This record gives sequence, C-alpha cells and structure tokens, in this order.
Amino acid sequence: MHAQSYVVYLGAHPYGREATTEDHARATESHHELLASVVGSKQAARDAIFYSYTKNINGFAAYLEEEVATQMAKHPDVLTVMPSKMMKLHTTRSWGFMDMERGGQVLPDSIWKHGKFGQNVIIASLDSGVWPESNSFNDEGMAPVPKRWKGSCTDTAKYGVPCNKKLIGAKYFNKDMLLSHPAVVDRNWTRDTEGHGTHTLSTAAGRFVPRASLFGYANGTAKGGAPRARVAVYKVCWTGECATADVIAGFEAAVHDGADVITVSFGVDAPLADASSYFHEAVTLGSLHATIHGVAVVCSGGNAGPFEDTVVNSAPWVTTVAASTVDRDFPDQLTLGNNATMRGISLEASDLHSNKLFPLINGSSAALPNCTVNLATNCATGCLDPAKVKGKIVVCVRGGDVPRVMMGMTVLNAGGVGMILANGEMDGNDIQADPHVLPATMITYTEAVSLYNYMSSTPEPAANISPSKTELGVKNSPSIAAFSAHGPSGTLPYVLKPDVAAPGVDILAAFTEYVSPTEVAADKRRSEYAIMSGTSMACPHVSGVMGLLKAAHPNWSPAMMRSAVMTTARTQDNTGAPMREMDGKEATPFAYGSGNVHPNRAVDPGLVYDITPNGYFTFLCSLGFSTKDLSRLSSGKFTCPAKPPPMEDLNYPSIAVPALRHRMTIKRRLKNVGRPGTYRASWRAPFGVNMTVDPTVLIFEKAGEEKEFKVKVASEKDKLGRGYVFGKLVWSDGTHYVRSPIVVNALD
Repeated sequence: MHAQSYVVYLGAHPYGREATTEDHARATESHHELLASVVGSKQAARDAIFYSYTKNINGFAAYLEEEVATQMAKHPDVLTVMPSKMMKLHTTRSWGFMDMERGGQVLPDSIWKHGKFGQNVIIASLDSGVWPESNSFNDEGMAPVPKRWKGSCTDTAKYGVPCNKKLIGAKYFNKDMLLSHPAVVDRNWTRDTEGHGTHTLSTAAGRFVPRASLFGYANGTAKGGAPRARVAVYKVCWTGECATADVIAGFEAAVHDGADVITVSFGVDAPLADASSYFHEAVTLGSLHATIHGVAVVCSGGNAGPFEDTVVNSAPWVTTVAASTVDRDFPDQLTLGNNATMRGISLEASDLHSNKLFPLINGSSAALPNCTVNLATNCATGCLDPAKVKGKIVVCVRGGDVPRVMMGMTVLNAGGVGMILANGEMDGNDIQADPHVLPATMITYTEAVSLYNYMSSTPEPAANISPSKTELGVKNSPSIAAFSAHGPSGTLPYVLKPDVAAPGVDILAAFTEYVSPTEVAADKRRSEYAIMSGTSMACPHVSGVMGLLKAAHPNWSPAMMRSAVMTTARTQDNTGAPMREMDGKEATPFAYGSGNVHPNRAVDPGLVYDITPNGYFTFLCSLGFSTKDLSRLSSGKFTCPAKPPPMEDLNYPSIAVPALRHRMTIKRRLKNVGRPGTYRASWRAPFGVNMTVDPTVLIFEKAGEEKEFKVKVASEKDKLGRGYVFGKLVWSDGTHYVRSPIVVNALD
C-alpha cells in the first residue's frame, strides 16, 4: 500500500491563546485516540503522527496509507483529510529590500525615524529562513522585546540563528519535507541557504542600512516597509519548496507566538479547482485561523502571468499581492557593427573595457556534437564549442530549463567574452536585470529580431556591450510585471483578486552570504544585498505597510487594514496615465486589483470595509459549507443562517459579479475611522451595465459608526457578450477618496 503524509483537519480548539500546556497535552492525546480508532492501537497512532496541532488549529499530520486516510475522512469528527502537496516560492529566479525610496510613496520621515514607532509590532515570515548577520536585522537602539511575545530562537545547530531585540524568533519545520523529499533538507536549522527568506523579511521590516547595493548597483539607504518592527522567521521552505504539514505548523506557531502580520511569498502551482477544496490547501487553511485570531496575512499572487485565471492565494481573508515595476532601471547599450544601437538591461559584474567590436556568434552555431541545437540555442551547460566561442560575444535565447545566469556561465567557461540574452517571441518585451558573471545584456524580442537580421546581413557580425548603469526616474512607472499572475480567480470569482499591486521587479534587499546572488555554485561572489524579482518581492512590501498600520491603529482588524491599503491605492503611473501591462496595453483590475499600494494614504483612509470572523463564516456558508462544518471551525460558536446571503455580499473593498443575469443588488457597509463627515458617492459604470448607488450620501457623526449602502447593476441587452467589463465607485468627503474597483460579467 502507498503511504504518504496527510493532514487530518478537525477545525478549531475550544480554548484560545491562553490555554495551558495541559490543554495542549489533552489535545495531543485526543489526536492519538482518534487515529488509533482506525489504525488499531495508540502506539501505531503515535508512530504515525509527526505533528499534533494543539494551539489554534485542531488537527494532526501523520504518515498514513491511502486506505487509512480514506477511513479517517469518513470519521464524523473529521472536517477534511488533505494529502501533503508541495508549494513553491514565488520568485522568478531571475537570480535576481526593499528600498521604499524607489518602491513608491513612503510615510513621512518623521514617522519612519521616530525611535519607537512600530516597535510593538511583530511581523512573521513563513519562508526559507534568515541570515541573521545582515545589518538589516541589527537591534541597535531597540527597546526590550514586548512581554506578550511567546516565541524564541530554537535553533541549536552549529551556526544556528540567534535572537536579538530585532530578530525575536526563529524556528524551523521540516518533518513533512523529510518524509516527502528528504534530499532537499540540508540540515536542521533556520539559517537561510538560498536567499529568498532573508530578502522577503528585510523587505517587510529591515532596518535602515546606508550604502546598500548589489555590486554597486541600486546604491542607497535600504529600509523595509516597517523598519522599526520586530521580526520572526518560521522556516517552512527548503530548496524552494514548502510542504503542506510544515506550512500549517508554521502558521500555528506564528499565531501562537504573537505575530501581528504574517507574510507568505509562496503558494501552489495553479489555482484550486473550486472553493470546495479550500480546506485542502495549507495557506488557505492556516491563514483563516490566523485571521480569526486577529493576525493579518499577506500573500504573493503567483508568477504565472500575464494569463488570466492564474492568481493563487485568493482566499478573501488574505491580502493577495501582484507585482509592479519601480521607476529604476539598469540599462546598458548594445552597439552593432553597422553602428546600430539597442537598449538592453543587465547587472553584469564587469565590462569589456574597450570600444572595439567583438565577433558575434549564435549559440546554435557553436553546438558541440553531444548537444542538440535547441540546447545550444539556450546555451545549456557544456553545450558550446570553445573553438567556436573563444573571444566572441555569444547570442543565447531565453527559454528552456536553463537559468539565465547559467547561460552566461556556459559562455564564460567556453571562452566567450560576452553574452546577449535574447527574448523569444513568447517572452516579448519582458526583460529583467541579472547579476551576470561576464559582460552581458538582455534584449526584447523586437530587438532580437533586428539583431538576427543584422547578423544574417554580414559575414562578420560584431558588437560591443557597454557597462550598465543605475537609471532613476523611469517614465510610465509603475507598470504590471509580465510574470505577475492575473485574475479572475477561477477558484472564487465572487472576490476580485489580486487585491493590490506592489513593487516586485528588480528589488534590492538583504541576502544570504551562504551562496552567490546568482545561486550558482561555481559563482564565488558574495553580497549582503541582492536584486530579485517576483510576486514574492511584492508581497512583503504590503506586509510592511500592514505592520505600520497595526502600529498606527492597534485595534484595527486585518480586514480594516486590507481595506485601507486597497481603497487608497493608485491606478495611474508617474506620468498620470493609466497603469499598463509590460506589453503596453492598459492594465485592468485583474492585473492590479485596486491599484498600486500608496502607504501615505493608507494610514488615513477615512472609511473602511470591515469583515469579522463571523462574516467569513457566513461567506463559507454561502459557498456551501454546512452548519456542522462551521461549528467545528468556530468551536461551536457559529451557526449558518437559514438562507445565506449571496457571495457577492461579502463586505469586501472591491465588487465582483461573475455572472450577471439581468440585474442584481449588492450590499456593502462602511465604517468611519476618521473625523465626522459627509461622504458622497460617484461612480463609473462598467460598459454595457446600468449602475446606481443607494443612498448616494452617507453622513457619519462619530468614529466607529457604520452605514450600509446598495449597488444596483443591470445589463443592457444590446451590449452583452463582452466578457468582464470594469468600473469604479468612489466615496469622498472632499479630503478622503475611498475607491473600489467593480468588475462585471454580464451574461444576459
């Protein structure tokens, strides 16, 4: 019989954070008894269970045969049984920190630099660990650790991770990974051996570090989104992968230890089949329990863009983040033998130190006999003939399974003096800066076609690559990264995802010194900071903003903080034009949600859309989960209404109607978090949709007061069949502008 790891999920415990060790021990014993009822003995149950979730999640992880798992799923006390799956980090592995000065608008320096602002906030990262020696995590001048904190640094390995007053927690979870993929676990420790965890954690909350750069590029003062916040790391990912049971263990520990914000830069490869599988996915399940306990969870939306229906981590209780560009670039110039020039991009470590032209050759023309032309085209390892490459600049085509920096390493090892990394047609204009090991540039597909035309027009093609430079103030920024996953969410189209966009392209942040910034073993260079891209990098920007909001408004719920971020976001670039995709087309809310994050405005949003745990429970009832399910999830404190409301009525800051038939009324409720005031509604209806708002004026007389309104939409028969169309609703008192995107798919 086939055996593997499973998580047996039972719901919630009847006790809270203040439960005793005796309570936890009784929960563990009950797990042993439950499994024993199927496997036949308590000893067999103890041997099979490797995690007993006893803090805020009720369940256990065990190594079971498929038949036993099937029997467990039928047990009346079990809500669901999920097989362990692998999730992946959401970096593009461009080998390629948040430097908020380039990342967008920032809070005033008087707030950032106030000595104690934010020190009571704790941001936890579920990721691949941390490099504690980084200056981004020094604790100079910080006050003692908040007394409410229950976490610690449990790493006892040699060269393990020690705590200080900044980095106040470090734990690792790898029992599931050791059972599923033991080869990827290097050792039992929380130290970061691949860089991703250090990068994301410092992006969320790294300290001020002057003169930070990657080999001189992007030089400046580094600081995270909430530089005074405390940080804790829960290493649940190993060599780029994260196993289900380890992830749930990390969530439980972070919530129990006292985190205020949890940042998650990984997820499943593809959206869940439908919402009925919500409790079969670790991030969805762990984040729900975190939210119920008042902990905000921010997740990356995935890197499967620019295609629609690719966004992941789309549960309504998490903040899902898309990736945008910043107004900084690293251009170089490719000069051809006919004096034509092309703009490329790179972070090459050196230049050709000459104005002379070097011979050009395609990788496909330099293939060794043991390699296919396709592999040589991609400059795969060991595929280039040194006799043909020596002293030349090699053109390598992006694609295949060959990491971009490894292409340059192949060229270097074969004696080449430089590399032109050319996009294929599918990659279009999406180019990214990489820290290459030799003079190199990356060019768009359009430029690549021009390059090929030149090379075929002369018997002796030649070129030179200029050194890269750091360029600031790039126009039409931000735009949406080509890799950033898009909505609508096929899993849950009733909630618009992603929620918001944030900087995720060429982001400078702290890095491990265990490996090179390229993560290539043969590359012996080391840097305290690295430049990386991905929704992995965008996510912690928003986590940092959430930390600042928690510091400024300690009593706000996670939903209130998300609402503040969403309703104050921008949808224009730095020229005042609408944000665009990388191909130049105007972006839609399926690309950026409510817009690009704007931290200054989020601190004072005026009004917010709040959702309580009972609001999420009611939404789950609308999705089809039973009162019995919700009773387990709420420890018997919640019962589904006799007639659950439409899913569109979840009090979300955006409005999505995935299947409009004739007409529909959507309800929303706003809470005043500012001064008394009168707010008036204005809106732009989606094309082919009649839209009204009732009432059009909301008068708030005190903070905390709530008012309900309705949005009515009706399809126009002669304008059907256009798929999703987009509009917006704005509530304003003349000072605050509370914006909500509206997406409608009118069917009839």
